Amino acid sequence: MRIVVYDQGGARVEIGDVAGQTLMSAIRDKGLNITAQCGGCAACATCHVYVDDEWTSKLKPVGDVEDAMLDIAEERQENSRLSCQVKRTEDLDGLTVRLAPGSGF
Repeated sequence: MRIVVYDQGGARVEIGDVAGQTLMSAIRDKGLNITAQCGGCAACATCHVYVDDEWTSKLKPVGDVEDAMLDIAEERQENSRLSCQVKRTEDLDGLTVRLAPGSGF
């Protein structure tokens, strides 16, 4: 499974050997600029990403807790997600996201 991530400056990084159970852990473990302060509990918005439009319908819908946290995220958009709430599955091979402003350290 692979994931394509664009950092806050627009640099493209492909993560080819995705580790971890969530998108957040894969991004963090690759050393990209993501704070992920709460460690994946959906208790902050520091793992905020924008999901590429072709992938949004393939993700589980935003839950109530995630929705509440996204309300405090900087520059929320229709395609905003907390990467800690995006579970790694084989059907997400090639998933493309962009790190949102405010998600980096």
